[in-house]
Amino acid sequence: MEEKKNILTYEGLRKYEDELQELKVVRRKEVAEKIKEAREQGDLSENAEYDAAKDEQRDIEARIEDLENILKNAEVVLEDEVDLDKINIGCRVKLYDMEYEEEVEYKIVGSAEANSLQGRISNESPVGKALIGCQVGETVAVETQNGIIKFKVLEIQRSN
Repeated sequence: MEEKKNILTYEGLRKYEDELQELKVVRRKEVAEKIKEAREQGDLSENAEYDAAKDEQRDIEARIEDLENILKNAEVVLEDEVDLDKINIGCRVKLYDMEYEEEVEYKIVGSAEANSLQGRISNESPVGKALIGCQVGETVAVETQNGIIKFKVLEIQRSN
């Protein structure tokens, strides 16, 4: 079975590479030092600092593994080459939410980079999926858990 490609913007790729570097170079050393200091305190069976440091080490190693898998299967979207005639990954879109009668702006990204609080929606989300391929002026109806939402596409632009 072929592993799923992680679609990333160049910004997302850099962010994950930087985080991986930080975890491997800085955080691993910090945790190793905490474990060493806790060991020097003696009895490990009732040593909360040792247990906490080992838990932190396990979390860091798990995150390193996650990041390595994301990067190993990364497919980078070059935002400078995005076709602005249609909505695609790497675009920033301005929409008119017809229900709330307000403008909203989203950046369409791969699922690994999605963060709705930052206005970054996945191409695999219901809204992202419905928007892909749409053009300025089109109205899009999106079926969500809360019912159907309608957006009018106002603008498509490069996100960088």
